[in-house]
Formats: sequence, C-alpha cells, structure tokens
Amino acid sequence: MGIKIGDKLPDATFMHMGAQGPEPIASEDFFAGKRVAVFALPGAFTPTCSAKHLPGFMENADALAAKGIDKIACLSVNDVFVMDAWSRDQNVGDTIEMLADGNCDFTAAIGLELDGTGFGMGRRSQRYAMIVNDGVVEALNVEEGGEFRVSSAGYMLDHI
Repeated sequence: MGIKIGDKLPDATFMHMGAQGPEPIASEDFFAGKRVAVFALPGAFTPTCSAKHLPGFMENADALAAKGIDKIACLSVNDVFVMDAWSRDQNVGDTIEMLADGNCDFTAAIGLELDGTGFGMGRRSQRYAMIVNDGVVEALNVEEGGEFRVSSAGYMLDHI
C-alpha cells in the first residue's frame, strides 16, 4: 500500500550535489521542521519533466513560498550526477533541491514505484507532488499513467 496523507515519511537517504561533490542527506534531516513541496518524476531530461514539470516549479517558487512552502525538492530515480547535470542544464540554481533516489529505495518504500522496464527505463518514480510538513505528508497528488495535471506547480498552488 502506498503512502497517504497523514503518514510519516520513511527513513531514507537521498544524494544531492554539494559544494565538494555528491553528499548524502537523510530524509529525516531534510524534512525536519520545514514545509516542503516535493515533486517526483520518471526521469531527468525526459520530455514532460524538462519542458513542464521542473520549469513550472521554478516559475512558481516565489508563489509557493508566499503560501508557506519553505523548500522545494525535485526527486527522481536517477543518480546524483544526472540530477546535477539536469539542474545545470535547466538553470535551477538554489531554487530547487535536486534529490537523487538512485536505487529507488525511497520511492519503493512509499509505494510510488513505476516499472519502466518495458521502455528500457528500469525502476522509476511515478509522477506525483506532495507537501511534507515536518516529515508528515500533508497533501499528495499522484498522476494517472501518462498524465501531467495534479502534480503541477499550478495545481499545487490552487490547492494549498
């Protein structure tokens, strides 16, 4: 069964690119005491993810902050180097924290894994967005296969 509103996030370790290179970050530390907008997607550099999902959150970062979001995180089952390259390609800067769930551990633990083996993509994340308040899921919007609507920044803004 997948994660739901009111659930505490499981303990996991993400990777992100720090000043000195790849660094682990514990989910407990990342979410502690903050209200975080998290959006997850099937893969860096993929069409919808690059053209709509990530840019939408970048464009709406200030509006999300005005509604009480302390931090925005993009999560994908990619390695930290791919997430860093995509961040630079998309000019993300410090606007969004790019979190790599390279082994799909967190994604599987919350029950939002996608089997992309039929497309040569392996295990991936479903497309979703959630608000996490001090480690607890406050809102969760999971897309139906092939859709891009309820996980968008605009949808999130309209529903918080």
